[in-house]
Amino acid sequence: MTMKYSRQRAAILSFLQSRKDHPTAELVYSNVKEEFPKISLGTVYRNLNQLAKAGIIAKHSFGVLGIDHFDYNISPHFHFVCNRCHAVIDLPMACHDFPEIEAEASKGFDGLIQGHRLYFCGICKNCLDQNRGHDHEQDQKP
Repeated sequence: MTMKYSRQRAAILSFLQSRKDHPTAELVYSNVKEEFPKISLGTVYRNLNQLAKAGIIAKHSFGVLGIDHFDYNISPHFHFVCNRCHAVIDLPMACHDFPEIEAEASKGFDGLIQGHRLYFCGICKNCLDQNRGHDHEQDQKP
């Protein structure tokens, strides 16, 4: 898919490239709007979806969040989703694919499995640290 150059799309890509936190379209919009005040949220969504369809960026849908997140890093990698703050964080894992999961899932299944999506969830370090601070404050009270 060939896309014509647009300054707005270039700004969207530049913003994504500068991030490691997998922003939502709304966050991309609020930042790109500073440079392009007349840009619409619809234009940002359309460009993000076109870029994802072209394979230039990755679009992730984490069921627990109910909203798409976008990633400049299209190489295979796993993610962690915080149950409290909903941060999406790359996990530095050496293995990126588990073909045995697909083989196991295919046993006794008459359809065609073409891939899988896997993410990890729990509490991120920032939320744990905040919780520890609150616990410490509670300990200080008489």
